[in-house]
Amino acid sequence: MLGEKYIKPKLQIFPIFLITLFLYSSHSIAASDGYKIKIQISGIADSVCYLANYYGDKTYLADTAFVDKKGWFVFEGDSALQGGIYIVAGQSNNRLFEMIIDKEQKFEVTSDISDISGKIKFKGSENNTLFFNYINFNTAKHREIESLKKSLNKFKEQPDSLAAINLLIDELNKELGDYKLKIIDEHPESFVTVIFKAMKEPEIKDVPLLENGREDSVYVYQYYKQHYWDDFDVSDDRLLRTPMFHRKLEQYFTKVLYRHPDTIVKEADIFIAKTRPNNETFKYTVWYLTYKYETSKIMGFDEIFVHMVDNYYAKGEAYWADSSVVKSLTKRADAIRPVLIRKTAPELILVDTNGTFLSLHHVPAQYIVVMFYELDCGHCKGEIKELKAWYEDNDLGLEVFSVCTDTSLTKWKKHIKEYDLSWINVNGTRSITPDYHDLYDIRMTPTLFLLDREKNIIAKRLNTEQLRTFLVNYHKKKQPGSE
Repeated sequence: MLGEKYIKPKLQIFPIFLITLFLYSSHSIAASDGYKIKIQISGIADSVCYLANYYGDKTYLADTAFVDKKGWFVFEGDSALQGGIYIVAGQSNNRLFEMIIDKEQKFEVTSDISDISGKIKFKGSENNTLFFNYINFNTAKHREIESLKKSLNKFKEQPDSLAAINLLIDELNKELGDYKLKIIDEHPESFVTVIFKAMKEPEIKDVPLLENGREDSVYVYQYYKQHYWDDFDVSDDRLLRTPMFHRKLEQYFTKVLYRHPDTIVKEADIFIAKTRPNNETFKYTVWYLTYKYETSKIMGFDEIFVHMVDNYYAKGEAYWADSSVVKSLTKRADAIRPVLIRKTAPELILVDTNGTFLSLHHVPAQYIVVMFYELDCGHCKGEIKELKAWYEDNDLGLEVFSVCTDTSLTKWKKHIKEYDLSWINVNGTRSITPDYHDLYDIRMTPTLFLLDREKNIIAKRLNTEQLRTFLVNYHKKKQPGSE
């Protein structure tokens, strides 16, 4: 609804009691005498309508109203609503329209169900008048542009006509840009202006050329990254209650930044520092990054989660989290910490089939796969077959330290003989080191770790096929002369 760069997420209204602990504070943006929004939609079939607000990538119920026979309904409350973009929806979660709520909290809306956006009128809300004037202007111009684009195919063999049509398209795009700039210039304090600025992408001009005549892509990337947040006020919590804050944040940490834990940790701290002037944006950003990397499936990104816990929760920065939440997060970070990528793998001294205790740290090998498996696990059996084929066909100095979790030594030895496993076989239940579950954060089987000669963890929680590809590339990079 915001124009060419606005993407409507699917409406999903959550009951107010489902809002998690990181949400809403007592922050308010308007007078304390509440809000009253009277709406009439002629022809509406719904008997109940809902008012919902964005928060991050979700929407939450703010109010409910009954619709009378003439299509009138009223959202009303004693406390002011927090600024942002709100959704008016019908009883079947059908999105009717969106509107801005900011300082103006007592106004009237009229429209018709046949064309809500096109026929909508506001009384007492300049923000929304600006908002919908732009939306309708934008819609009309885009229809003209699409019509002109379709006509291009008719004039493929007529260069002059093609040039004329493209010129018209450029003029229409310029009109769109000028219309937006006029609003920004004439209404600098409007929340519509804040939204328009937040939607802007860095404009890269005068890109230097390389010796081969091509544009310098490194310059383009660096410029884009450095100016990504230029027009987005990350300290304005009203933007949290739009679809833009979360989407821009997600894109930055998923697609813009180089995907390496060191880079992301550094940039996370820099960005979080920018949000500190506003408790709400600080809170959401810390929560978002902690949750994102706690649940990440990308190998090594758990290091970012540990950093977030150590630097924001454990140090008391996460003022919204109670002691039980901090304790739970800290416990999880402590479990992960010993087996982060680049850490020295915890020592395991376990018994082999002859009853002799063997030390993982004393296994002489260029690379070691440490595998934790169960005898009756179907996935484990399949992984063992894959790993055995690789083990017997590798030329990289690979050894396997295979840790069985079963307590039956007889059953274990039978399994080794049946599968003809010639690698190092040890039993995890016979140990003089601490429990392997705790040392390696084993929560499922099979689980595989890959160690280098110094017993540092270089890969983990991948299957054999993934480990094989990883090690081939890793070993190649380690060879003299490789870049």
